[in-house]
Amino acid sequence: MAKIAEWCGRTDSKIKTHSLAYFEADAAKLTSAVTYVASVVPGHYTAANRVAHILDKLGKAEAADYIITKLPTGPRSRSGDIGEILASGWVSEFTGYKMGVLKLRWKDHREMAMRGDDILAVRPDAEGTVRFLKGEVKSRASLGQKTIEEARKALLGNDGRPTPHALAFVSDRLFESGDTDLSDLIDKYQLKERIKVDQMSHLMFMFTGNNPCKLLSADLEAYKGRIPQFGVGLRVSSHQDFIKKIFAKVVADGQQP
Repeated sequence: MAKIAEWCGRTDSKIKTHSLAYFEADAAKLTSAVTYVASVVPGHYTAANRVAHILDKLGKAEAADYIITKLPTGPRSRSGDIGEILASGWVSEFTGYKMGVLKLRWKDHREMAMRGDDILAVRPDAEGTVRFLKGEVKSRASLGQKTIEEARKALLGNDGRPTPHALAFVSDRLFESGDTDLSDLIDKYQLKERIKVDQMSHLMFMFTGNNPCKLLSADLEAYKGRIPQFGVGLRVSSHQDFIKKIFAKVVADGQQP
């Protein structure tokens, strides 16, 4: 995991009935933070058994080259991807939800953003039903109101529920990987039973260089719907440099003899 709790301080608050969590990176722990995040980056772009297969057939250098060809090189693409990787890490580390798939593995091109919901996580229960977490992720060195509005618009789309495309995508990937029970459960709510509002939660995750709490608080205050909301801000003041160091660490680790 990205071990966010290891390198960030945390402040929690309630905005009406909704949750706001603010994480701020400890400047003294940024070297460790780069190491933690870099360690999970390759797995977001390719499965471990795929890398192991190339390693076995062709060797370490070729396996490293394969990973490097999957990594984005543009600053905007890298920023967006690290935002999604950190958001996925937050879901895994701090909630009971399970990420359906690590969607960056299926990008059409390493510099292109994927369509659909940024985050789609699920939490099955013993009664055979499931809760869904729909999330929007933004990564900005300086967060502004327009970005918050874009994220809120996306969360409100499709009546606040996951898009059919996102549900089908996750279900297909789960089926292909052999997790047919969870795939069948998602199919049930996509194809037979409409997802109810009380099965939904929303996540707005902001990875930023400035403090996003004022903007996130105002958004949660203004929200009038019935779906529980998670507002999460993760601030690294050296936002752009932090991203550069993560990718440099991934490449350097792969090229070690």
